[in-house]
Amino acid sequence: MKRLLLLTCILAVVTSCKQAKKEAETATEKTAEVAKPEVKLYTFSGGIVVANKLELFSQDTTYTGQSKEFADAFYVISHPKGNLMWDAGLPEMLVPMPEPFTSPDGAFTVSRKDSVANQLESIGLKVQDIDYITFSHTHFDHTGHANVFSNATWIVQEAEYDFVANEDAQKNRADNYNAIKELQNIQKINGDHDVFGDGSVVIKSMPGHTPGHQVLYLDLAEHGPLLLTGDLYHFYENREHQRVPIFNTDVEQTKASMAAFEALAKEKGAKVYLQHAKGDFEKLPKAPNYLK
Repeated sequence: MKRLLLLTCILAVVTSCKQAKKEAETATEKTAEVAKPEVKLYTFSGGIVVANKLELFSQDTTYTGQSKEFADAFYVISHPKGNLMWDAGLPEMLVPMPEPFTSPDGAFTVSRKDSVANQLESIGLKVQDIDYITFSHTHFDHTGHANVFSNATWIVQEAEYDFVANEDAQKNRADNYNAIKELQNIQKINGDHDVFGDGSVVIKSMPGHTPGHQVLYLDLAEHGPLLLTGDLYHFYENREHQRVPIFNTDVEQTKASMAAFEALAKEKGAKVYLQHAKGDFEKLPKAPNYLK
């Protein structure tokens, strides 16, 4: 009887150890599943834009007679599977200009101090180290150094590609087309796109400013979720009052995108950064520092 009791106890201990080992292995697997990849967000200045006619940024007369200085940021997202550049600042032809340039219609005054190649050096990267490039949209202040990255894969909404590269655009909006014409490795998408397949870097379709306008969602290990707005909103008042610039391609699409954006930000608990808002630009650490 004692021998039987001893064997029973030993069996119970062995079974318990096996169960504990199995539970530990399961817990380790679950931890590996939820562990976020090491993603870094580097923020750079792509120049300064002064909107001399702020009334362009509303459908009514709210801003008539006002002006505002905008930041013009671009970003590098460093992921274990590759490097993505989001937006591309103002044209690099501005870099050697001693004075800011004002457009012939007087609407904008723009300037840029440094090239993308020099700025990438500050984080130990070269032009060829950028694997992917994508833009919130293809206006001149977001594609300034795009052609430098002719070897990178351009991820673009099909509607945006058609908007900037159709025959009419090549003829009548040649500056916009010429800014991206060297990008030949093209990955066309329709809707949202998970760049690296793990939910950490996701392009979200938000049309209206242009037909293929998009925003960028990041889920960083320490900072948590954040959203880069592209030109869905240019400054705080327009976000607060849901105002739409007069040069947007579709007002109703823009309104729908604003609603979808706010729902997404709430669902994810994401911190929102307006790319043209000086205050939000200043909140982000500048390269070579980064957010992770």
